Amino acid sequence: MAGVEGKVAIVTGAGTGIGRATAIMLGAGGATIVGCSRTQANLDETQKLIEQAGGQGMTVSADLGTEAGVNKLVDATMAEYGRIDVVVNCAGVGYSYEKKQKGSMADTATVTRENWRTVMDIDFESCVMMGQRVIPIMQKQGSGNIVNVASILGLVGIPDAHAYTAAKGAMVNLTRSWAVTYARDGLRCNCLCPGYIDTPMIESHMDIFESEETATALCPMGRAGRPEEIAFGIKFLVSEENGFANGTILVLDGGTTASP
Repeated sequence: MAGVEGKVAIVTGAGTGIGRATAIMLGAGGATIVGCSRTQANLDETQKLIEQAGGQGMTVSADLGTEAGVNKLVDATMAEYGRIDVVVNCAGVGYSYEKKQKGSMADTATVTRENWRTVMDIDFESCVMMGQRVIPIMQKQGSGNIVNVASILGLVGIPDAHAYTAAKGAMVNLTRSWAVTYARDGLRCNCLCPGYIDTPMIESHMDIFESEETATALCPMGRAGRPEEIAFGIKFLVSEENGFANGTILVLDGGTTASP
């Protein structure tokens, strides 16, 4: 699929999982990648993989849950390349974050205010702050493309992880609002909602797919998705060949949300 050649693309959460797979795929397709995550060692590995795939770009280590981190990423990109054509907001935390911050995936009645704010800052406010910085740049350019990576858990209810589900649900509807507000400025804004994907974010729960009965109950295809499958969906949304996609909420979940 063509349509990303020559574009400067920021990919957040590029250190692992879906973000890494997206950075590699867009880089191989001819985009110049600016990969961002909090851990430089992970970014270094991603950069090697991008270059092995024939791509190019740079990395920026930053905490996008803070305004200072967002400014560091955007300022570095503009200083190096002078424009931003694509932003993939993939940075976030999920169930694996429980190892670092216990109780962060709790329900509303038991989650602490600190944990709620932390998850919302990383999973949703980072997206908001990125929009506040890059949308004016894209308006000035007269073009731009934003993909917000949410989750099917932003579309359905679950018994726990309420800060996570609230953040992802907010991301879905913010995408729609951006789409209707900025289309006349030349921007396209879309959202991708993955299902269960085999990434470090849910590695602590991947054993649920060891049972065929449980696996097929969670996903009709009986397996978790691969990061590359989600990356291809993101590439589809950002491609200029797909120029009529705006306000799209693309669900890639192997049929999970289609199940009764």
